Amino acid sequence: MIPAIRKEFNKQFTTEKYEAFLEELNAAHPGAIEFRVAETPIFVPHDFTKKMLDACESIVDIITAPNFKELTNKAIPKNLQVHGENEHTHFIAFDFGICINEEGEYEPQLIEMQGFPTLFAYEVLIDEVSRHHFPVPENFDCYLSGYNKESYIQLLKDIIVANHNPENVILLEIFPRQQKTRIDFYCTEEYLGIKMVCLTELIKEGKKLYYLNDGKKTEVKRIYNRVIFDDLQQQSAEVQEKGQLLFEELEVEWCPHPNWFYRISKFTLPLIRHPYVPATFYLNEIKQMPADLENYVLKPLFSFAGQGVIIDVTQADIDKVKDPENWILQRKVKYADVIETPDVPAKAEIRIFYFWKDGEARPVATQNLGRLSKGKMIGVRYNKDKEWVGGNFCYFETLNP
Repeated sequence: MIPAIRKEFNKQFTTEKYEAFLEELNAAHPGAIEFRVAETPIFVPHDFTKKMLDACESIVDIITAPNFKELTNKAIPKNLQVHGENEHTHFIAFDFGICINEEGEYEPQLIEMQGFPTLFAYEVLIDEVSRHHFPVPENFDCYLSGYNKESYIQLLKDIIVANHNPENVILLEIFPRQQKTRIDFYCTEEYLGIKMVCLTELIKEGKKLYYLNDGKKTEVKRIYNRVIFDDLQQQSAEVQEKGQLLFEELEVEWCPHPNWFYRISKFTLPLIRHPYVPATFYLNEIKQMPADLENYVLKPLFSFAGQGVIIDVTQADIDKVKDPENWILQRKVKYADVIETPDVPAKAEIRIFYFWKDGEARPVATQNLGRLSKGKMIGVRYNKDKEWVGGNFCYFETLNP
């Protein structure tokens, strides 16, 4: 995005450097990285970062409003409501596509957001390893709001572990060691001192939960939740049955509470009006369909990782929808071919992390991840056999004080 820096990075890049970078990255937790890691970070100019954060803060204004829970009560499917919801999420991830507006300027457009964790711990590792192999220009950092590695990990600890003994806090997921994002779970164990635990390993006694910690039955007092219920519903009957315990009344704290996955989600997009948020409507509330349907995307509210999304919408697609209250129509975002690579330019998406510590009035921007694509959409299946694509992160230009 910054031509001089991109040119210099590409000039200094070699396959040998990239392979050495991957070797060190994989050595931290061998066999844990299953996704493709891109050859380059994204270098983001200060004005573009400001545009993304302006959009995020505008959305945070809505999320922190006293009536937000009332506005989003219908967001949570009735059969997936969990007891013990707290007053706010602990995490928000905002996904922006990098676009070019009619004036020819770079412009962020919000693709999605989620009141749910993402690869918070892995991004610490990838930045650290990348710095060993590739140059980072002065006044560029992957952290936001003045955070660095130490203060960022401390904030994560303060939010996830809180005032508990780490052995009483678990990272909960379905078969965590089989997940494509498991590198983040291993990094979380390393940085926070908590254990990853499979849903199937939980022991319930009355309202209390336990797990076996090196063979010792240990009470679970706080759950760092990584279980996505959409994933749970795809599991075997036996695993789904085990998962029902999550919907019972339990003496346990959630971080974040599962209900926030739905409250801050695609469901929230139609509530937002901002230049960097594409116009979005609940399908059942549209009185007259846009004449240019080809410029919209049809998305199911209750799916994850792009499942069920219809990119090239027709009236026939609209007519097939049996439950329009569970769908949104969103103005299509045209990603720009923004990252110069040795063959063809790549499109890019940036995810901004917001952390919300208990007792604070608002969440704060902390870090990021990025993804490069040369396909029709961002995602593995659209980028097979391509180079300079995959997961990465951003270095944001910081202005001297």
